[in-house]
Amino acid sequence: MKTQQFLQSLTQQLRQWRRQCKVLCRKVKWLAVVSSPRVQSHKKEMYRLILKNILLYLLPNHDQSGHLKRRQAPKSTGKSLKNNVFSWVHEKRSSVILVVAIVSLTGIMGHELYNQPQMKVGTIAPQTFIAPHPASIEDKKQTEAERKAVKRNSAPVLMVDAQKNEQIYQHLQQVLNHGNEIRAVAGSFPFFDISVLPIPTQRYLRSCLESEWQQLLVHLENTQKPYFQLSIPKPSPAAKPTPTTPSTPPLQQEINIDFNQALAELLAYRLTTSDKDPSSLIAKISQSRKRYIQATAKLVPTEDEVSERVYGDTFLLELSDEDWAKTQRGIYQSAERMLTQGLPYGLPRRILEDAISLQIQISVPREAESLATKVLLTVLKPNLKQDEEQTKQQAQQAVEKVSSVMVDVRRGEVIVKKGERITEWKFDVLEHYHLIRRQVNWLGLIGLAGLVSTAIGSFIWVEHRIGSHLRERDRLLILLLAVSVPSVIAMGVPYTTWSAIGLLLGSFYGSTLAVTVVGLLSLILPVSIEISKMGLLAGTAGGILSSCVAQRLRSREELALLGIFIALTQGGIYLFLNILVGAVFRSGWYLVLQEAAFFALSGLLWSIIALGLSPYLEKLFDLITPIRLAELANPNRPLLKRLATETPGTFQHTLLVATLAEAAAKKLRCNVELVRAGTLYHDIGKMHDPLGFIENQMGGANKHDTEIKNPWKSAAIIKKHVTEGLVMAKKHSLPTAIQAFIPEHQGTMAIAYFYHQAQQMAKEDPTITVDKADFCYDGPIPQSRETGIVMLADSCEAALRSLKDATPEQALNMLNNILRAKWQEQQLIDSGLTREEISKIAQIFVDVWQQFHHKRIAYPKLK
Repeated sequence: MKTQQFLQSLTQQLRQWRRQCKVLCRKVKWLAVVSSPRVQSHKKEMYRLILKNILLYLLPNHDQSGHLKRRQAPKSTGKSLKNNVFSWVHEKRSSVILVVAIVSLTGIMGHELYNQPQMKVGTIAPQTFIAPHPASIEDKKQTEAERKAVKRNSAPVLMVDAQKNEQIYQHLQQVLNHGNEIRAVAGSFPFFDISVLPIPTQRYLRSCLESEWQQLLVHLENTQKPYFQLSIPKPSPAAKPTPTTPSTPPLQQEINIDFNQALAELLAYRLTTSDKDPSSLIAKISQSRKRYIQATAKLVPTEDEVSERVYGDTFLLELSDEDWAKTQRGIYQSAERMLTQGLPYGLPRRILEDAISLQIQISVPREAESLATKVLLTVLKPNLKQDEEQTKQQAQQAVEKVSSVMVDVRRGEVIVKKGERITEWKFDVLEHYHLIRRQVNWLGLIGLAGLVSTAIGSFIWVEHRIGSHLRERDRLLILLLAVSVPSVIAMGVPYTTWSAIGLLLGSFYGSTLAVTVVGLLSLILPVSIEISKMGLLAGTAGGILSSCVAQRLRSREELALLGIFIALTQGGIYLFLNILVGAVFRSGWYLVLQEAAFFALSGLLWSIIALGLSPYLEKLFDLITPIRLAELANPNRPLLKRLATETPGTFQHTLLVATLAEAAAKKLRCNVELVRAGTLYHDIGKMHDPLGFIENQMGGANKHDTEIKNPWKSAAIIKKHVTEGLVMAKKHSLPTAIQAFIPEHQGTMAIAYFYHQAQQMAKEDPTITVDKADFCYDGPIPQSRETGIVMLADSCEAALRSLKDATPEQALNMLNNILRAKWQEQQLIDSGLTREEISKIAQIFVDVWQQFHHKRIAYPKLK
């Protein structure tokens, strides 16, 4: 429906344009009166034909059968119009491409401006709108509110935090280790055979007051008085109480019982042993009492202690070693069970105490339950955290179950009155009945076109600034690659072609132009298209990286490796930016990691696509890249193999010229790969007649002296190697940049040998007329520094080869004379080489010649 409305508005616009064209035609007829009759009549006829045919081809006409057909232009004017239009387009092709660039970029970037509603939420209704028929319409706002409420009230899904568990176990281990250290100071317990002294007696003997212990020793020495009639004296005021000093009468009575029991068992031990003086037992008890006092001192909390004190009383020391071991195992088991079940935040302490009490009843001895409870209350902490992914999935499932809120609208019901403000609900109702007036936002498109024009102007300025000479096909390719970025975004894919256009443009036209295109696109896109800023920056970084590095690489493997670096760059920068703004630390951190992975993968995939398209684009748009030049310079190429086989002398000459030219190109910072490849193909035309060139005659008879004997025919054969070379180059689809070396390395120079021979014949026969043009190459002269260097190398190669015992100074003088002659003949005026560079080239050629003609050791002759 939206497309139909757009087409209707476009048809109305075309009708308006037609009326305007008629008005312009009347104005042209009026201006013809005041202008020059001859010129104005020509212009009038031209404009009339163009306008008439444009209208004929734009405006549809239906035949009687209802089929759409085009009105045919008059046969008498169709051919002339076609020729005129095409000639005009050819002459103005740069301007046409500029207009196409502005229109295409504006059209794609401004796709959201084509079908914008004239009435929006918050605007005033221009008239009263009534429902034409009953309908049930979704209240999107209410539906969204209910879904948000369900999502907000959805219970979170909890999961056990393994890291928190690890911290709790470490704390528990520290607490139990501290208890082990205290018990190690107190020594083993029980410290004597429990069949002689039961554990309660040993516990009392180790922890009783010093006055009680001294009284026990006195009664043991007094064997005359029965032990059961003895009573414990009151402790003296000077006696220093231990931490277990009694303070109530019931405890005093209990201690009296423990005292009598301990005394009785000690006396019984003395009676049942052969030793009447149990000094060894007394020594063990005394040693245990000393260690017990040292251990109790460690139970007193200190301010320096960092960990929380849980052993505030002597109960830890009252347990036997076996019970303590069981207690530790029980504490670990109870903690493990509770942590596995999970402890949520906000759990009341009373509930936690009840849960701990239930767990330790089956895990620790009854005497140690209070100690185990205290330890677990100290170390156990909440260990549950929210499972973001499961919570999101559960919330999404709950949201999907919420049905849409539908509102019934009756026929004839007033949707909105004239002058009322349009709310969201009223806008939805108008949209449902297709009462919203939609139109093209021409003002927005014009503004966007101005922005695009500014960006294109900036690109043209950079192009002229760096001295790049782009052809129309190059500009068209740049446009196509630039359009791919907003086109992919317009299709709803955020991972667009940044890395691909950076890699291709960088390989084809250099880093400066490629970075310019990527930078300008990154500035324009956020203005017209809704795009993630993080994704834009990450993609731009990948495009700039590929733009800067692509032309420096010399193999497909290096470009493939560059794709991996682009992927890491895009993904890494996207992740870094989200870390910088704190998005990773929010609830959706895993979504950020997922997006970063997608951006990295998209950078790699677009790089692979660019590598696959590169050879086709090179062929289609006649482009050269370092990799393609390296492939063309491969001696196994069919044309070069033929050159080496059919014209071996020319091939050797080519190799030496290539060596000279490469050295000069490297020194002058020219395109060395282009010079190498161009030099290898500059003389391929000599294969049309190999023996017509002296380097292929191998010392045999010169056919020009023995067979032809006509300088005009000989010159034609020599000149033909240029035309034949161009034919071979086109047949083998060599790039235009390589083909340029074939005619430009000769320029318009004269074939001096045969020209001089013809002049000598003219002197002997006055009837013979010599035209120098017959002995000159057709050109053109070198149009680039690279072809100019090859011309100089080709001219100097034969001279350097002829030198045998000359000194470097003599060789340099000879080359300077040759190069000066080229300069004076104005063969280099269009090449861009300067006079100073000509002198440098001569010295470079001499240096290379010296490397080939170095001195050798004179070996003694064999007798």
